[in-house]
Amino acid sequence: MGTLGRAIYTVGFWIRETGQAIDRLGSRLQGNYYFKEQLSRHRTLMNVFDKAPAVDREAFVAPSASIIGQVEVGKGSSIWYGCVLRGDANSISIGCGTNIQDNSLVHVAKSNLAGKVLPTIIGDNVTVGHSAVLQGCTVEDEAFVGMAATLLDGVYVEKHAMVAAGALVRQNTRVPCGEVWGGNPAKFLRKLTEDEMAFISQSALNYSNLAQVHAAENAKELDEVEFKKVLQKKFGRRDEEYDAMLEVVHQTPPEVSHPVNVVPPPKAA
Repeated sequence: MGTLGRAIYTVGFWIRETGQAIDRLGSRLQGNYYFKEQLSRHRTLMNVFDKAPAVDREAFVAPSASIIGQVEVGKGSSIWYGCVLRGDANSISIGCGTNIQDNSLVHVAKSNLAGKVLPTIIGDNVTVGHSAVLQGCTVEDEAFVGMAATLLDGVYVEKHAMVAAGALVRQNTRVPCGEVWGGNPAKFLRKLTEDEMAFISQSALNYSNLAQVHAAENAKELDEVEFKKVLQKKFGRRDEEYDAMLEVVHQTPPEVSHPVNVVPPPKAA
């Protein structure tokens, strides 16, 4: 973004802030009779000047997640609730079919003691567990990062490698293919079994399928959601598709009869 673009951006910011200041002044003048609406400034996708996220149409990004700056998310990947992917000082690249689970943080490094420019690169079909922290590192295809694990600048996790839950992987450490590393600081624990390697691929596929269910639910309009609540309360209906994804089987009592050919009420004009 050039000088003119930055100037226009700044003027727009001033205009918006001035409008909010006027609204606050008017609210104070109204005393006890004013109505002040609190607006959330949260944005799921946010630019940083000319750095904009690029998210594939078939990827799922939860409404409470934040993808900021130069971040690329591939087809079939999922960014879950509460995650923050901040590509402001450098870039973040996430491949296809990868899942970044709830409350995880992915950041980058513009510079460090070694003087290296370090983006964060995450390959295809990678599972990153809840509350993990990835900082300026590389994770190859079909690798697994456990819950609350921390990967610092320059860490390289090879394909079919696993970082155990809660591990702290120090700067510039390489986790070889087929190995499990854990502890603080992380060290080699053992070799992965064939079943565990297969589980990594299956875990990514499971999350990709589950993300489709959450994407469909988040895309529903308020009227449809409220109508579904009424059906569930009145007739004991459950979402069979979601239950099937979780492999949950419900036994429906014979006295509960489900309505047929029920449609939502027409929307008001």
